[in-house]
Amino acid sequence: MAVKIRLARRGRKKQAMYDVVVADARSPRDGKFIEKIGRYNPNTDPAFIELDEEKAFDWVMKGAQPTDTVRAMLSYRGLMLKKHLQIGVNKGAITQEEADKKFEAWLAEKDSKIQAKRDQIAKDTDSKAKARLEAEAKVKEARAEALKKRAEEAAAADAPAEEETEEVTAEATKDAPVAETTEAPAAETSEAPAEEAKEESAPEASEEEKKEE
Repeated sequence: MAVKIRLARRGRKKQAMYDVVVADARSPRDGKFIEKIGRYNPNTDPAFIELDEEKAFDWVMKGAQPTDTVRAMLSYRGLMLKKHLQIGVNKGAITQEEADKKFEAWLAEKDSKIQAKRDQIAKDTDSKAKARLEAEAKVKEARAEALKKRAEEAAAADAPAEEETEEVTAEATKDAPVAETTEAPAAETSEAPAEEAKEESAPEASEEEKKEE
């Protein structure tokens, strides 16, 4: 029976997750499997890989053929290198201790690279967040400056209108005719006829006096 190590899909639409399973090569992709040995989530950065390395290594050494994706995952975790070293030990090319030391050195280097990548991703995320906040602050400042400029322009536009109104009022007051007083002439007019009437009545009175005499 041909045995393969492959992925079995699960999860939501556009949010696929996979189980790493050992199954008969003739069974369908999501059909019956022999054993589940891990999980794989490609939606994260870096991708999440969880493997039972002992079982995976045991199946690889028994001749189970991984698919291309699973082979990349096994290489990422160092299991394909471990298989290569173990074959060398079985053939007597190297000792088990040498194989273990080489694998541990490779694993330490790989872990450091993975951690460096995670640190870089976190740093880039922080930088992007900081740049976004700075951009938002600049936009807010620009809006505040624009509003301030509009307010100043509106105030400057209202000031000439008020000055023109004051000038027009001053000119109207200056050009208005001064009201002439008519009380004095009226008094003169009324006094003048009274004096004339006295003068006329005086001769008449003298004539009457003469007649009486």
